[in-house]
Amino acid sequence: MTIAISPITRQQLQRVYEKGEGHFSDFKAKEIKPAKITKSLSAFANADGGELYIGIAEISKGSYAWSGFERVEDANGHLQVIENYFPLGTNFRYEFLTNENETGLVLFCEIDKTADVRSASDGVAYLRRGAQNLPQTDPSQLERLKFSKGIVSYEDHLVNNDIDLITDSAPLMEFAADIVPAAQPEAWLRKQRLIVNSRPTVGGVLLFSEEPQTDLPKAAIKIYRYKTRDPAGTRDTLAEDPITIEGHLYSQIYTAVQKTKELTENIPVLGESGLEEFQYPTEAIHEVITNAVIHRDYSINDDIHVRIFDNRIEVQSPGGLPGHVTVANILDERFARNPKIVRLLNKFKNPPNKDVGEGLNTTFEAMRKLKFRDPVIVQRENSVLVSLRHEKLGTPEQIIVGYLRKNDEINNSTARNICFIGSENTMKRIFQKMMDAGLIERIPDRPLNKTGYVRGRNFPVSSEKE
Repeated sequence: MTIAISPITRQQLQRVYEKGEGHFSDFKAKEIKPAKITKSLSAFANADGGELYIGIAEISKGSYAWSGFERVEDANGHLQVIENYFPLGTNFRYEFLTNENETGLVLFCEIDKTADVRSASDGVAYLRRGAQNLPQTDPSQLERLKFSKGIVSYEDHLVNNDIDLITDSAPLMEFAADIVPAAQPEAWLRKQRLIVNSRPTVGGVLLFSEEPQTDLPKAAIKIYRYKTRDPAGTRDTLAEDPITIEGHLYSQIYTAVQKTKELTENIPVLGESGLEEFQYPTEAIHEVITNAVIHRDYSINDDIHVRIFDNRIEVQSPGGLPGHVTVANILDERFARNPKIVRLLNKFKNPPNKDVGEGLNTTFEAMRKLKFRDPVIVQRENSVLVSLRHEKLGTPEQIIVGYLRKNDEINNSTARNICFIGSENTMKRIFQKMMDAGLIERIPDRPLNKTGYVRGRNFPVSSEKE
């Protein structure tokens, strides 16, 4: 069949370079052996889908250059491998790209997440994580991968409305200006499976309808401000009427983050110098809300709820943790309940999910930098609740004293872990101050690499409150 050749602008090409290699994109030089590209095909198909550019080479770390095929026929070997890999003609789309300032053709291939596990030509199944194609050779890895493949996403369900709900919308027109490669809106939406059988899908409506809540009334975010520290808010403790954030997902995320930030900054708290501004790291709020929006279960008839208390922010997302993800492994594992939403939101200009798969990790890191306690994640029957608590961790000295109340000794590595301090020398200075104050003392007759500390002569007596 004839393969389309699509021109892309200089600005669009620059955006491709700026995004670089990541969870949803991979670059390969045209010289790559055709069989080797099956590792990328396998990795994308087994994860959340992605985009493969053959004819763009990495010339240095993070720097890329166009190096296209001279003729369409020069890519025949690569095309044959791709077509053999997807023998039914589904789960992939490809075309050649041209640019007026560059020579040759780049083969651009979009790969969808497949319903089955796909192995590369070496017989190994790969999984895309960040910019890596990770081999899944352990039986437990393959078992988890097969389990995740059995999940059907509500984002693919059809909405009983006309396709012009999304084909002629302002969000799509704005988004289309940055699409690579350039395409007609309706044709592109059909290729992305956001239009099926002349009906828009739930994912298409959420991403590109101007008012998706007209068809999906419980796809909004509600924000509440409660003037209390109690475990639950009440009508009497509501500071104002709940705020409802509607609109397409991209707009919804940024509007909800901004409104939450405004409300928290108006809460006075008592600090060392009197009343201080209530502060949370913006990136923590952003990541928790983004995570709730892209991973919630849209088949559940409920909104996302953001509750702002005097001492914490709670974000409740409909649906339990998906697939094999648990509260215990949530920072190490990831599962895209709505892979199209996740992937296409990442294609927006200034995407809200920039570091795919790192949302809650970023939240934890942001809270730790300000010495706040770790977020609390609770899985309920039909929802997940993430709490950002406005509770400062103790000083390093207090944390070390607390640790030695329950343990016989402590060393530099352990202290850095519990105090979230990266520098070994910084911890050495803290230990020295504590030794000078008689709070701890060094264990004698140990080599330097096994230095440890125990309670000192002035170690504080435990109180009932502690």
